[in-house]
Amino acid sequence: MPNPLNPAPAILAFAGSTRTGSLNKLLVQNAARFVTEAGGKVTLIDLRDYPMPLYDGDLESDLGLPDNAVKLRELMMSHHGLLLSCPEYNSSISAVLKNTIDWVSRPVPEQPPLAAFKNKTVGLLAASPGSIGGLRVLASVRSILGNLGMIVIPRQHGIANATSAFDESGTLTDSTALRNVTSVATQLVDVTAKLIANNHE
Repeated sequence: MPNPLNPAPAILAFAGSTRTGSLNKLLVQNAARFVTEAGGKVTLIDLRDYPMPLYDGDLESDLGLPDNAVKLRELMMSHHGLLLSCPEYNSSISAVLKNTIDWVSRPVPEQPPLAAFKNKTVGLLAASPGSIGGLRVLASVRSILGNLGMIVIPRQHGIANATSAFDESGTLTDSTALRNVTSVATQLVDVTAKLIANNHE
């Protein structure tokens, strides 16, 4: 029976891309399934459904947080961790992912700083048509989220030559990628579950 004091880890999953047909969207969809198989509960979203202006301090001062930033912040607050698949743009983080982080990280009255990020877990993945597999962006995102107080799990995986890693239905079929992505998903669930248990002791 489920233990009400130790609920299944709730993981919010999304790709740092809004492009139709994005390899990273395919990857996070597959990885979300592996999180479920490992015992987690997944909410899979698409950042295309949460458009926001580029972060601007004057805009924030005049109008406050955009509605979609508030929605994303509430989603992150209601989950124990994140699963991100990160495209690599010019060797670094995509604009839409960085903009999402920047808006959601803004202070909110009567709430602790960085409450949507701090002490939450995150698992990192990447998919790239190139030969490096997005490893450079994973280093950037790991640094950013670690500085925001997130617990970035040790395991990560970047799929190189990712255009051939999925079949026509979008299912991940590359055996090495399957093994490594499953490992990331499993470690994310395991670490998150342990943190939940510790918080209930």
